[in-house]
Amino acid sequence: MLRVLNIAVLTLLVGTAAWAYQTKYETIFYAEQVKKLEARVDKEREQIAVLKAEWQLLNRPARLDMLAQKYLDLKPVKATQISNGLDLPERKTGVDQIGAKLDSLGITGSITPPAETPAKKPAKAPGR
Repeated sequence: MLRVLNIAVLTLLVGTAAWAYQTKYETIFYAEQVKKLEARVDKEREQIAVLKAEWQLLNRPARLDMLAQKYLDLKPVKATQISNGLDLPERKTGVDQIGAKLDSLGITGSITPPAETPAKKPAKAPGR
């Protein structure tokens, strides 16, 4: 009986040691993975900072003004070109002629509503 107990305890001790060994190296593996991910995150942050600096460099007002003068035919805005919203004409409320034409041709796939028919009343059950 004592011999069986010693073998069981020894087996338990070896199993526990193996579990601790496996847990230790698994922890080391995951710690290395975390360090690699942190390094990648730092590298990406540095890349984002470089891209932001490049964006600011490209969006300098002096550079944009030079490009606008070179490629666009812009003229200064005159005070007579500016008006307020009350000076605008009223919007016409008309039918979209092209859409109506397409609907009449059946091209748009829209469904025209059927002619109105009087609604039928449900029949009452006998004896009520």
